Formats: sequence, C-alpha cells, structure tokens
Amino acid sequence: MADGSSDWTAGLKVAVAPRIGALDAADWDRLAASDAYPGHPFTHHTFLRILEDSGSVGRKTGWLPQHLTVRDAQGRLVGAAPMYLKSHSYGEYVFDQGWANAYERAGGEYYPKLQVSVPFTPVTGPRLMADPACPDPDGVRRLMVAALRAAAVDNKLSSVHVTFPTPEDRTALTGAGWLDRHGIQYHWENRGYRDFADFLGAFSSRKRKAVRKERQAVADSGVELLTLTGAELREEHWNAFFRLYNATSDRKWGWAYLTEDFFHRLGAEMADSVVLVMARDPARPDAKGRPTWVGGALNLMGDDTLYGRNWGSAGDYPFLHFEACYYRAIEFAIARGLKRVEAGAQGEHKVQRGYLPVTTYSAHYIVDPALRRAVADFVAREREGVATDIETLMAESPYRQGDGGSE
Repeated sequence: MADGSSDWTAGLKVAVAPRIGALDAADWDRLAASDAYPGHPFTHHTFLRILEDSGSVGRKTGWLPQHLTVRDAQGRLVGAAPMYLKSHSYGEYVFDQGWANAYERAGGEYYPKLQVSVPFTPVTGPRLMADPACPDPDGVRRLMVAALRAAAVDNKLSSVHVTFPTPEDRTALTGAGWLDRHGIQYHWENRGYRDFADFLGAFSSRKRKAVRKERQAVADSGVELLTLTGAELREEHWNAFFRLYNATSDRKWGWAYLTEDFFHRLGAEMADSVVLVMARDPARPDAKGRPTWVGGALNLMGDDTLYGRNWGSAGDYPFLHFEACYYRAIEFAIARGLKRVEAGAQGEHKVQRGYLPVTTYSAHYIVDPALRRAVADFVAREREGVATDIETLMAESPYRQGDGGSE
C-alpha cells in the first residue's frame, strides 16, 4: 500500500476508551510489557487506574482520559496509548506554555490539546504500545501515529504531544514528521558496585569528601531514616507522607497534583513496587510522644530501575533531601542489584551526587502550519542548547576518569 501499511493493518479498528477501567487489565499489561523497560510500573494498568480512581486524573483536574485503542478483526487489543485531553499544561514536565501564549496572542486557541503520557510522571516508557506478537507491530504504531494526527485535525485541536517515548516510539513519530524535542534528566548507573563506599570510591577525592560530609551532617542531626517497601508500609506512613508532600507542593508549586487517596491506593495495590524513604525526628515528639515525621521520598521500582518521584518535608534539615532522595536510593539499588536510579526532572545539583545527565525526548504534532514552523525553529535551537548543556555538565562529573565521567 502507498502509505506503507500492510493488508493486515488495513483491517484494524481504532477507538477511544473514556477510562482505563473500561479496558481489560491483562490485555493492557500485555501491550505495556517491554524487554527494554521490564516491570515498568507507570504504564501498568493498575497505576493508571489508581490515578483515575483517586481523582488525581479526570475532567476536574484537566486530565480527561481518552485512551487510544487498536483492535484486530477478532476484537483482540493489539495497540494502545495512554492519552488525555488536556485543558492546561501542568504536570507534564515538558514545558509548552510559551507556545500556548504565543498562539493565543496570535488569536488561536491552544487548549484543549491531546497528551500521550503518564500524568505527573517524567519517566521514559512505552507510549505507542503494540503487541509484539501481532503480524505487524510497526504497522500498528504507524496507525496510531496517523490516528493521533487525525484526532487533532478532526476535532479542531491545536496539537498532540507524546512525552518521554521509547526509542521505537520516537522513531515512529519523527518518521511521520513530528517535531523532535530534547530535554535533560539525571540518572545514576550501577557499575557493579558492592556497596555505597565502593560507589564513592569512583569519585575524585574532593567530591567524595563532600558527599561524606553531607551524609554525616544528616546523621549528626539525629534524624532517623527508614527505607520501606512491601508489607513494611503502613497507613501512618502514607498519612505522614501526604502531609509532607502537600506542604512542599504548597510552598513550591501551589498545587498538589496527587490526592491523599492516590497514596493510600498505591500502598494497598502496588506496595511491592513502592520504595518509600521516611525521615523522623525523635527530638520533635508528636502528641503521643512519637518521633515526628519530617521528610519523605517516594520511589517506584521496576525490574531493573528505581524511579524517584515525589519529595515532601517539614522543617529545616540541611542535606536531608539529598540523603533521602539520592543517597538512600543508590544504597537500595545496589542492595537489590538494580541497574539504575532515575532521579527525575531538573536539578543540576544531582551531578555532584553521582547522577549524570542523559537526553530525554518528546514528539509534537502542531496542526497550524505557522505555529508548527515557529515551534520547529525553537526546538531545533533548543536541541543544540541541550547538547551543549550535557557536554558542560559531563565536564563537572564527580567520577574519576575511567570510572563513569571526567574530573
């Protein structure tokens, strides 16, 4: 066929599901399974359903589920994409507010738009999920790319955005002419370290001493840290963590994306994927004489990667954030034999703590030709800047030459 599709893909049916609960969990998870991203917790049906059931995602929050599905002639699900109709650009971690402002100044309407992503989660993972056992997985991806474009055009939407796609998804999108945008994250790689001391041994002497000084300051403060997962997680931990998360969100962003019910559901349904680092201060007893919880770092775990997600704190405890979010995550990953820790978006300070910069990607289809040309020019210049920034950051690596970076 002229468009490169096969006879088999020509018989596929595309539809939209208004909620993840309308789709069979086993079918969805069969598509989400990926050799490159084993055990990926965020594209799991349960995680997406918890977001919706808890009220964190829905019409009221500006994330209206519109999950794309592809079925074969027998009704079997062979393709899917987590998709949302967005009325704003919050919670995406790939910032396009400047594009929206420019378009609206020119008389256009940027919102609503379509977003293919996992809400509030800047983690690379499957987006255009195709059944690897079907006759033409690449054809399914091409069909989904065409369906996304058609959805925007037919519904008079400004744009479609696919954030943090896998390399094969990115290939399908950029191959169809979508704009290729680059960003930066900070990841720690496990090079077979025996323990945290062995990891620090790869640092230059000066930078190794700086990390030890930070960790000692937390120890000297008297704060106690617990790393909890699975059955160790209790309701009191989630109550405390939500309080800390909410307080930090109020201070920094003014909006806590995730509801309290989200965290309790996460603990009830995905406890074995959760790694929660909680800090308590015995010098600040609560009304019952128990140490007060003063900090918490939420991570989710795949088969080979620990993903740092949310942080919350109360009080001024120097270096506690670094200890709970970065150092304890590394210790846990080494102990479990995980390959990496992804520390999330933003934060050049992560480099000095062993998390090196990597390129992340997103793909964008802009309907209006004038806006598309302007955005294309912007992302081309931005890609050059990202490449330069990564080169500069790598030059600041704390690792000795030959041990993961340059001094």
